[in-house]
Amino acid sequence: MSMQTASVARVAVVGLGGIGQKVVEALDQGIKGLSLAAVSVQNPDKHAAFLSKLSTTPPVLDIAELEAVADIVIECAPAKLLPDIVRPFVIKGKTAIVLSAGALLFNEDLIELAKAHGGQIVVPTGALIGLDAVTAAAEGKINSVTMVTRKPVKGLAGAPYIVENKIDIESITEPLKIFEGSAREAAKGFPANLNVAVALSLAGVGPDATTLQIWADPALTRNVHRVEVDSDSARFSMQIENIPSENPKTGRITALSVIALLRKQGAALRVGT
Repeated sequence: MSMQTASVARVAVVGLGGIGQKVVEALDQGIKGLSLAAVSVQNPDKHAAFLSKLSTTPPVLDIAELEAVADIVIECAPAKLLPDIVRPFVIKGKTAIVLSAGALLFNEDLIELAKAHGGQIVVPTGALIGLDAVTAAAEGKINSVTMVTRKPVKGLAGAPYIVENKIDIESITEPLKIFEGSAREAAKGFPANLNVAVALSLAGVGPDATTLQIWADPALTRNVHRVEVDSDSARFSMQIENIPSENPKTGRITALSVIALLRKQGAALRVGT
């Protein structure tokens, strides 16, 4: 994301769920080199109280109106809105920060558009650790990437894969493996849960070669992700336990990851790949 040191980049945020609100609050409090230009939500009335508490109330615009007033858009919205949010920005050579990484797999034309027009799609590290290590290993040869995700039952309830296969997870008394397959298949079956797996796959060996297991565990209150990577430069494993935010499908660290990414843009010292 290039910007002249003196200039301020205007940021639009789409979606004011748990993540969007935290990101908007951080921008409102001030992040060097950035200003909050606008927000977009499906139901503005619902968020009036939140917006009125900010030191400066941003304009609430339709998604289609954002590109005219912003340089960067942050997508914290339902995955189905991803193309409408990202396309206008990357066509103008601007930046889209995307949290619904899973939806990128079904909108790969957006990546081609960004390439053609000098735009950029940025996927924050989010609820995973070590994506920079995976990115580095991918400069050499990665032999395998395996991820095991364990989630509390309520964080998986209602996922299309579970509904379609009539898996009764509500009444389980011990951990149940509900899925094993590629990251691409998982993104289809668990669209609200698997952005982390897709981000991992995009950083490494791609969505078809990244193997995934998903477990429902009635004893858990946190989302637990364990990743094993075997490559010609290193073999490493990572485990993270994320405390869910207000939305049981989303880890609290996801919002913090976006804020950390935004802070990095104007920082005098950047640590990490």
